[in-house]
Amino acid sequence: MEKILTHRYPFHLVDPSPWPLVGSLGGFCLTSGAVLWFHGYLAGFSIMLLGQFVILFCMFLWWRDVIREATFEGHHTSLVQNGIRTGVLLFIVSEILFFFGFFWAFFHSSVAPMLEIGGVWPPVGIEPLNPWTIPVLNTIILLTSGATVTYAHHAILAGDRKNSLLGLAYTVGLAFFFTLLQYLEYLEAPFTMSDSVFGACFFMATGFHGAHVFIGTVFLFVCFLRLMNHQFTAEHHFGLEAAILYWHFVDIVWLALFLAIYWWGGL
Repeated sequence: MEKILTHRYPFHLVDPSPWPLVGSLGGFCLTSGAVLWFHGYLAGFSIMLLGQFVILFCMFLWWRDVIREATFEGHHTSLVQNGIRTGVLLFIVSEILFFFGFFWAFFHSSVAPMLEIGGVWPPVGIEPLNPWTIPVLNTIILLTSGATVTYAHHAILAGDRKNSLLGLAYTVGLAFFFTLLQYLEYLEAPFTMSDSVFGACFFMATGFHGAHVFIGTVFLFVCFLRLMNHQFTAEHHFGLEAAILYWHFVDIVWLALFLAIYWWGGL
């Protein structure tokens, strides 16, 4: 009779995977290709696109494996979920520090303006955006999306799959609308990234936030598809929980951006 091996521990020993190595190679191609392209080498653009494709390909297959381990193989016990939850929280802390650098640069330049920019803030020749147009509308949209994603979370905790799907659908729709409005704002902006330290700080901070909104939108959309396929339950839905934590981080960062850069920075 064939002997059946059973695990007598709650941990998950991950199987050997090629994706960390493949992802590293993709990141190397992406960064080195971008540097070459920025310095005028046309081949660099092709290398950059190759690296981007490899990273996206690796992300898809790696996360597919994680979903398989969690949903179909049952490796994500409560102890494993607690470990992953701690990892997600530490990742969000690192993201907070990432944006802290942008805010530091902005306040360093705006609280004590240098003579090179006219000794005033906003710098001479810079017309800041009106915070009470698209920025305040985007603030309302993101706050509303935070409410709808919280509604989806409470619905799945109550076992209400239908309303959880509805909450996620509203959240993804609001996120897409936010991104569209920010794109239109960039098109109409009276300054560019090369216009003084104001333009550099503005587009770096809001641009990276926009990238995080896009990532969070994809994260939530994947959770929507997984919920449609009955891969989340009231007891096992950490993928959705991680997406919600990430989305609340995106909301809070935008509030700080609106108050500091759009409102205070444009006074």
